[in-house]
Amino acid sequence: MTEPTIPPDPPSNVDVPVRNLRRKAKLLLISWLLLLTLAVVYLLYARGLFESTQRLTLVAEDAEGVVVGMDMTFAGFAIGRVARIELADDGNARILIDVPTKDARWLRKSSVFTMERGLVGGTRIRAFSGLLDDPPLEDGAVRPILRGDALAELPRMTASAREMLENLKALTASDAALMTTLTNVQQVTDKLKGPQGGLGVLLGNEQEARKFVERTNALLARADRLAARLDKLVAGADRQLLGEASGQGGLVGDARTTVRQLNGLLDEARGSLKKVDHLLVKAEEIAGHTSEATVDLLGLRSEVEVALRKIDHLVNEINRKWPLARDTEIKLP
Repeated sequence: MTEPTIPPDPPSNVDVPVRNLRRKAKLLLISWLLLLTLAVVYLLYARGLFESTQRLTLVAEDAEGVVVGMDMTFAGFAIGRVARIELADDGNARILIDVPTKDARWLRKSSVFTMERGLVGGTRIRAFSGLLDDPPLEDGAVRPILRGDALAELPRMTASAREMLENLKALTASDAALMTTLTNVQQVTDKLKGPQGGLGVLLGNEQEARKFVERTNALLARADRLAARLDKLVAGADRQLLGEASGQGGLVGDARTTVRQLNGLLDEARGSLKKVDHLLVKAEEIAGHTSEATVDLLGLRSEVEVALRKIDHLVNEINRKWPLARDTEIKLP
């Protein structure tokens, strides 16, 4: 029985041909081209190339720091992108911005646009809309842009800071008015802390302050003595008027008694006058009895004179006890 023959192994240095190599290479190349195309399309879509936009043109004196593709922000969110920068015939820079239609609702006719350039970081374009009820901004609108360049203000700020430092140096000099004022304030403070306090500051020296204190104390002592004398005088006047301490009626009580006596005398005079009226009636009725009427009239006259003398005595008594006609003003010492 014959053994099967085994073919010899091919040499190791001989390349084995790959099946369908050309077709696989074509498929790989097509896949890479397809991926590259999808990536480009996605990037264009992400940059809003296929999104509907409206054009906004901002006019500035210069466009330094502005580059194509820069975002325009509103409340911190990007709502537009710089599409082109061109130089106008009047020498101003025109910044053309594409704003997506869905974000254009944040822009109004009253919107304000600024271009800010800080000390750190690049230039930023921002939009501000204070009144969202205003009509929307139309497509193709041209608006001025306000600049806020911190670097442009840096020289003026430096000059102002230098001037402020010079003024501060002049104020803090040893011969400056401020230092003199502070020295005077310190001296006044030291005087306030002294034994005389504020009086020493107002009067100038301690001797004058001491004299002022002594005069003030003397004046207060005289005021106390005057007040004590006034109290005694008032108490004496009360006793004289009311008579409370002596147990008598005083001037007020005497006046009341006199008024009662005067009322009694007036009653007597009233009765006498009634008698006169009665006698006059009798005189008219009896005209012939003149002698008798005369006698009666003489008696009545005597009674009236007695009553009048009593009234005069009572009036004199009143003037003596209640001095109405005299000056009764109480003069204080």
